[in-house]
Amino acid sequence: MASIGQIVARTPSGEVLSRAQQRAMLVPDCLVEARRIANTVISGWHGRRKRGIGENFWQFRPYSQGESMSRIDWRRSARDDHTYVRDREWEAAHTIWLWADLSPSMMYKSTLGAVSKESRALVLMLALAEILARSGERIGCPGVMEPVSARNAAERLATAIMLSPLAEGLPNTGMIRSSSDLVLIGDFLDPADKVMERLGPLARRGLRGHVVEIADPAEEVFPYAGRTEFTDPETGEKLTAGRAEIIREDYQRAYRARRDSLGEGLRHLGWTFTPHRTDRPASEALVAVHMYLSGMPGRATHGGLL
Repeated sequence: MASIGQIVARTPSGEVLSRAQQRAMLVPDCLVEARRIANTVISGWHGRRKRGIGENFWQFRPYSQGESMSRIDWRRSARDDHTYVRDREWEAAHTIWLWADLSPSMMYKSTLGAVSKESRALVLMLALAEILARSGERIGCPGVMEPVSARNAAERLATAIMLSPLAEGLPNTGMIRSSSDLVLIGDFLDPADKVMERLGPLARRGLRGHVVEIADPAEEVFPYAGRTEFTDPETGEKLTAGRAEIIREDYQRAYRARRDSLGEGLRHLGWTFTPHRTDRPASEALVAVHMYLSGMPGRATHGGLL
């Protein structure tokens, strides 16, 4: 049977620089793609604006009994029989931490996927940074970049990723305050209970979390048949199946169970969960996460999942 997918083997410790250079070459293209997607998604949107203390006008709304009379806009109110209040836009920037898993398992790409999981994760992270920066939010990346409030936050983040040392596993979040949002993008292929062991304490600290699970189509549908050798990209361990098609249903059942368990655990914490496949447009996951961050009701769109 022809090869369906491939991985880049774990980089030996003596060749870490080579692996870092490969990532640095990938990031600029991902930034360009992220900006293209962000421009498409943000068209017609008004960002994460909300009522509060500031100088910029936001909206007129009906006066509510008990509010200060000084907030009434008498000129607008004189136009009809209602009394209106002039709201100003909240100007206090919110901090949103973005993180993408760049471990060896994310380097997988099958013939069914449009891009590697690593590439899609980087594009989503940088596109989110682009959109949120335009809304005036503070953007940071645990262990990579301190929060900044700047229009070029996505470019700064891309540069920081290229220069940061290689790291595996979930990031150190000790520097994140409880009032922040945390967006985690990765494949989360570890058993659900192990993932929840890491994320549970973050939720108990008061962090608002949003998990985006990146999957290659081959990881879901298991299109393998005949004698097939599987390699764990994290450990290098190999498994050979004489007739891979025989275990397809058992594999798919286990895969769904792991995802369902993870999603249920995250919802129990009050976090959001967005599965996303690399054969789907990146904008689908981007819109879903942006809606969650904006506090808008809705559900993730992830067509084609098992």
